[in-house]
Amino acid sequence: MNGRLINDVVAAIDRDKGEMLDLLARLIKIPSFKGQEADIARFLGNYFGQRGYEVEIQEVAPGRLQTISTLKGSGGGKSLMFNGHIDMDPLADGWAYDPWTPRIAGDRMYGAGSFNMKGGIAAMVFAAEQLRKSNAPLRGDVVVACVAGELSGGDGTVHMLDRGIKTDMAVVAECFGTESIATVHVGVLHMAVHTLGTTKHIRYPEGSVDAIEKMQKVIGALSSINMTYEPRDDLPGMPVFHVGGVVGGLGREYNLADPYYISDFCTAVINVHFVHGQTPESIANDVRQALAPLVAEDPELKYEIEIPVPKAIPGSRQRIMEPFDLPKDECIVGVVSRAHELVTGSPPASIGAVLPLSYSANDTIHLWNAGIPCVIYGPTGGENEPDAYVLISQMTQCAKVLALSALDVCS
Repeated sequence: MNGRLINDVVAAIDRDKGEMLDLLARLIKIPSFKGQEADIARFLGNYFGQRGYEVEIQEVAPGRLQTISTLKGSGGGKSLMFNGHIDMDPLADGWAYDPWTPRIAGDRMYGAGSFNMKGGIAAMVFAAEQLRKSNAPLRGDVVVACVAGELSGGDGTVHMLDRGIKTDMAVVAECFGTESIATVHVGVLHMAVHTLGTTKHIRYPEGSVDAIEKMQKVIGALSSINMTYEPRDDLPGMPVFHVGGVVGGLGREYNLADPYYISDFCTAVINVHFVHGQTPESIANDVRQALAPLVAEDPELKYEIEIPVPKAIPGSRQRIMEPFDLPKDECIVGVVSRAHELVTGSPPASIGAVLPLSYSANDTIHLWNAGIPCVIYGPTGGENEPDAYVLISQMTQCAKVLALSALDVCS
């Protein structure tokens, strides 16, 4: 890489980081909950379009948009993708300030979605902008993928890949922090266990079977489930099996308006974070093993297992994210490591799992399954709601590392 160009890009990021913070503030002000990404996608489309990028607004599902923008190279070089999701987590109660009004305090910028992951989005957009403004001699393309639906299991990234947008390598600017390079995460699936009953009016309950009552027993048994897996030293807290929601009523549409009828259908929605070697089939079998003693002692207990969760559950995650474990000798690992050391003066603190963030999954697995080597490197901050924030210093470092990685790959 050209030493003078490196210094110029790094200096410009330090000098102009107010532009990055202004962009983040504008992103925070746009609500973009899962399934409601259209407004922020249009904003980003206009932002990139006004600056000369090749812009594609994709409709992932009716009313769900995402923005894929490309800083075109001159040709003949390798391409690099910056990938980040524009959908945001639900907001908890109890914010000390208006979550839609960005606020800076010291090294922190507070605001809705700032942590996961509008801070990362702003950093990767700003990195691409510094490359554009510096007239860096890029031969390969830099693709800035601002995708929808990562919180749904990666709907947007899969949609993008299915439409042929691929690069030689990628960096996902998720909020794992900029001290280490993450190349490992667990898998995530959502599953449903249904209990089946027989409804009767409460005036004459004889012959009824209460699906909600049966579910209470099922949840008790699942709370001590023994999962079949090979432990990993780098993921010591995994796997996790958590009953996160229960709904019961009449029929598979969950009629809750007639509670004077005994429930004939009840569903437990379960979040499973699983390790390499586990599969949806093995996890379902673990559930069957856990419930077998109940079935043996209660002939009225009937249940079903459904993966993914039925669409009748609002906001249900339909896509499974598998565990991710990138070989450390992949070129992208060296690229980001070199850029990190150029920026900080030291090598990354670690390469591999970054805990506790690697206990969740993200779009790296979809990129890797599509043949795109990728790592996770993005700014962290305050994860716990309320009062989420991102660290400005890590946003700045992330932008520098991403920009230098692109100079390495695409020049």
